[in-house]
Amino acid sequence: MRKYTKKSNSGRNSDRKKKEDSSLIRLNKYLANAGICSRREADKFIEAGVVSVNGKSITQMGYKVKIDDIVKFNDSTIRNQKLQYILLNKPKNYVSSYNDPKKRNSIMRLIEGKCKEHVLPIGKMDKITTGLILFTNDNDLVKKLSKKSQKTKIILQVTLDKNISPIDLKRIKEIPYPNDYKLKVNDISYSNKNDKKEVGIEIQGPTNNSIQRLFEKFGYNVTKADRVFYGGLTKKNLGRKESRFLTNEEISILKRQ
Repeated sequence: MRKYTKKSNSGRNSDRKKKEDSSLIRLNKYLANAGICSRREADKFIEAGVVSVNGKSITQMGYKVKIDDIVKFNDSTIRNQKLQYILLNKPKNYVSSYNDPKKRNSIMRLIEGKCKEHVLPIGKMDKITTGLILFTNDNDLVKKLSKKSQKTKIILQVTLDKNISPIDLKRIKEIPYPNDYKLKVNDISYSNKNDKKEVGIEIQGPTNNSIQRLFEKFGYNVTKADRVFYGGLTKKNLGRKESRFLTNEEISILKRQ
């Protein structure tokens, strides 16, 4: 017969404390998630005494708040934004700049109205580069995926202005890392055996803007570059100009990289 033991008060208190801790968030992260500033900048604002919680000025580093606390910055109430993650299949001739007041061919136009939160793209893509780009207001993930040492796996289908030789493919693959391009070439091969202008290249790095410079060093100009894989994400069922929210599983995969 199975013997049941009564859970001690100390055990229940410990479980209750863990549950309470999981519902708390550091004040600097709260400010960053709300789009006010970065975490580092938030620490300076907190230290300066311009942030208050429930009417009390907070200058303590590491202070934690609850979601329903009233947080004010310079006497203005702020709300902790819901974290959003949007994947866009970027078309050609759109830029990833978000500072253009007229939004001329800005990718920001392609996700307008997608969510009420203010999301920004991770990394940069030039006009000729198409494919996957991620938007989020999760500052922790932005910081993680933007590091120069980041090892996010990226695959691009690249079209060049002329046939590339097998020797140059080998030379590109053997480029030592770190290098001037801030990326690591894991693999490169012909995408189409009948067309030596098309190659697939797998890299690791925070951005793909260095692809053009990499091929230029070997005497080739990139005419097309399509990012078809990014950190476990693909373009499956996502047409050009279309966007979608990430699943919880996809978000977890990105955060584990």
